[in-house]
Amino acid sequence: MTKNWDGQEYQQRFEALAASGASVHGEAEFVMRYNPTSVLDAGCGTGRVGIELAARGLTVVGVDPDSSMLAIARTLAQHIDWYEESMLELDLQQTFDVVLMAGNVVLFTPPGTTASLFAACARHLAIGGVLINGFQLGRGYSAEQQDADCQAAGLQLQEQYSTWQADPFEESSDYRVTVHAGVV
Repeated sequence: MTKNWDGQEYQQRFEALAASGASVHGEAEFVMRYNPTSVLDAGCGTGRVGIELAARGLTVVGVDPDSSMLAIARTLAQHIDWYEESMLELDLQQTFDVVLMAGNVVLFTPPGTTASLFAACARHLAIGGVLINGFQLGRGYSAEQQDADCQAAGLQLQEQYSTWQADPFEESSDYRVTVHAGVV
């Protein structure tokens, strides 16, 4: 499934959440548990997570195929390298401690390309690095499909949760956050 985005509208939604006192940095908090120095924010959108990680001292590169989303990211953080490209074609010739797909990225990938998406993520992982992915279940892509796609890409499930706050994953969970590592 692909979607046309309005970067300004998307950014305003998170700004309103933050202004109301809601925490909008759960993904960044989760990533920091792995003590990375570098992160590829795959499907970075307007840069909300990547900008927060950069503010915490990490080297961040963001990639997103949507020009509207990236226009906002580039305005908010000119010091971060932002690439307007699909992860499916991306080859930065660079690896990262964490490759992060935080916002249902897999659900917005064209049908039939999820295995290639995870292969592209694996290609950008440093030795000892992890892929962290969060997505809503019940929307046409299952936990079992993700596990198979990751396994095909040489990635092995290390941890799974039902929230970015690391709540336990159960069969009835409607959201899945996973940590996969390369098979050595």
